This record gives sequence, C-alpha cells and structure tokens, in this order.
Amino acid sequence: MTEGRVAWLRAHPPVVDALFAVGLVLLDVVFTLLTPPEYWPRSLPVSLGWSALCAAPVALRRVAPWVAVGAAVATLGLPVLLGYAPTTQSLTFVVLTYTMAAHRSLRAAVIAAVVLWVPVAVANVVAPLEGVLEVSPGYVVLNNVLVTLVSFFVGRTVHARRASVAVLRERARVAEENQRALAEQAVADERRRIARELHDVVAHHLSVMGVLATGARRVLRRDPDAAEEALGTIEQTSRTTLREMRRLLDVLRTDAEPAAELTPQPGLAGIEALVEQVREAGLPVVFRVDGTPGPLDPGVALTIYRIVQEALTNTLKHAGPATAEVRLGFGVYSLVVEVNDTGRGPLPAPDRIGHGLVGMRERVALYGGTLRAGPRTGGGFRVHAKLPMEQVSPAGRGGDERVGENR
Repeated sequence: MTEGRVAWLRAHPPVVDALFAVGLVLLDVVFTLLTPPEYWPRSLPVSLGWSALCAAPVALRRVAPWVAVGAAVATLGLPVLLGYAPTTQSLTFVVLTYTMAAHRSLRAAVIAAVVLWVPVAVANVVAPLEGVLEVSPGYVVLNNVLVTLVSFFVGRTVHARRASVAVLRERARVAEENQRALAEQAVADERRRIARELHDVVAHHLSVMGVLATGARRVLRRDPDAAEEALGTIEQTSRTTLREMRRLLDVLRTDAEPAAELTPQPGLAGIEALVEQVREAGLPVVFRVDGTPGPLDPGVALTIYRIVQEALTNTLKHAGPATAEVRLGFGVYSLVVEVNDTGRGPLPAPDRIGHGLVGMRERVALYGGTLRAGPRTGGGFRVHAKLPMEQVSPAGRGGDERVGENR
C-alpha cells in the first residue's frame, strides 16, 4: 500500500509541491510558537495568511518555475508593510534556488539565483529589519550569500547526478539492445548452418532414391524380388527425406544462403574418430555407449555428433588441465547425450554470446528434445541433451506412418 502511494505521488509532482508548501507554513507556525510572545505578530491568523502567501510559490516550482521566482521576489514588499518577514519567505527563496539549480540548465540556474537574491541583499542594506538579534546589514548579506551558494551547489550536484544516471541508463539500454541483437544474430547464424547441413542430408537421400529407382526399373522384369527390395528402400528413404525436409523448413526463418557443396556429414560413426582426435590434442577422454544403438535419422546422428564436438571443443578451450567423459545412452523412450569434464569451465563473459550453446539448443529443439548445460556440483562442466526416441528413430516413425496408412 505504501509503495503504491509513493508511486502515485511521484506521478503527480504538483501535489507533492503543494504538500511541501503546506509543510513550510506549519514549520513557520512552530517557529512562531517557539519565539517569545513579545515578538509574536499582532494577529496570528493574519500572520498565518501572509506566511501561506509567501509559501505559495513553492507549489508552482516545477509547474511554472519562472512564475514562482517572480512571485517570490514580489513578496519582498511584505516586510515593509508588516514590519516583519515570515519565516516561509526565506525558506521559499532557498527551495526555489535549489529547484532551479537541480532541474534547469546552468545559465537558467544562475539567472534565477541572481533574480532571487540580489533584491534580498538590496533590501537588507536599504531597509534592514529589526529583530531579536541586532546584527549589521553586512552580516545579513554575507549570510544570504552563503545560503545562496549552498542551495545552488547542492542543486547542481543533484543535477549532475541525475544526468549521470540518465547517461548510464541509456548506455544500459543500448547495451541490452545490442545484446539482444547479437543473440538473435547468433540464433539466425546457427539456423542457417543447420539448414545447410540438413540440405546436404536431404540431397544425399534424393540422390540415393534416384539411383535405386533407376536400378529397380532395370531389374523389374528379370528380378522382381530385387526390384521390390529397392522400392522398399526408396519408400523408407522417402519418409526420412520428408521428415528432414520438414525440419529444414522449420529452421529456415530467413533467405537461405547458397547451398554448400555436397559432402558426407559425420554421424555416430564419426564420434569415435572425434574422441581420438581430442585425445591426441592432449585431453584424456572416455567414451562409452549404454544400450543398443538403433537406426537413427541422419539428421539426428549429425546433431549428436555436433553436440559432442562442441562440448569437447569448449573443454579444450576453457577447462585447462582436465579429463572428459562422453556418454551415449540408448533407451526405449529417449536418447541421451552427455559430456562431462573436470575442468574449471568457461569464464563468465556477459558481453559475448555463446554461439556453440545456441547452436546445440537449436539442434536439440528441432527434434523435440531438451538441453542443459552448466557447472557440475563439485567442479567441472556438464552438457546433457535428451531426445525422444519417437522423434529420432526412423523405424518408430515409419511404423506409425504405416499404421496410419493401413487405417
């Protein structure tokens, strides 16, 4: 409830300034009551009215600051009429000096200070007031100068701090926008890279289908069994190609870059060679497979290879002296890829985008899986990816499609 009221007051500065002016009047009443009775004004209600009039410019200090300055200077004629100066008058001059210095430019703040305080100094020299303490006009003028300087420089300090905070906020906003743009660019780059690789996989399948179709046509009459086997392979390959085409379309969010030259893409068979290369580079790696590997779409095999490749590359770059373990787990319902190391992990870099992790997440998400990457309990770094088998197994997907067709 309190936070809501504070927010409402911040959104309505005129209300705050009006309450501030009322507070100055109440402060004047307290000062009057603390003064010996022989120095009280002849009529306290009239004195309270004049005090409110002197405090009124404070209510206008942010809505119409120059009007408030002019109204404050106009109240300097009251001491001549009343024979005394309300306390709110001097307090109003201090508040307006601070306000102009804190919210306006340096030139405007200096002009406001001169307009406010030069008439005060002249009035104190020409027509000094008699009060409880008998002091010389020079002392009063010196006191006014000190009050002016303190109010002015406090206001300028607040002005400089606000400007500095505004600059920092703008820098933070620009940095956040740049970070977001870099993240989006990293995702787009990885999507294009994945699309190029899937393009190679699809093109390879289409080439195989063309070769098999040609062979089936040639042996159809003299060897029907061989032709039937070739047609079955074409059927299975076409289903795989269709799935890869769908995934290719999913990752294409921008105009595709020119397709790379068709080259064989690494898969599960290449992981052992990759592990051996990393060992030769100086990182001890243990590779183990749990379960029985089943048939996988080529795009899935490529995804597994890229995850292991990226994780081991990061280990070589950032882990320092360490060991690593690569584990593939083939279950009934899911396929797990896990890479653990005992190193220190990558150093924090908030201004840099981790393209490798972005690419791994995009690849895993393409097949409906999840990816977790981060420090391990007790030290080291862990990359864990889990893919549902119904998304990655050609046999499972093909069986489902055949059931649908038989219906």
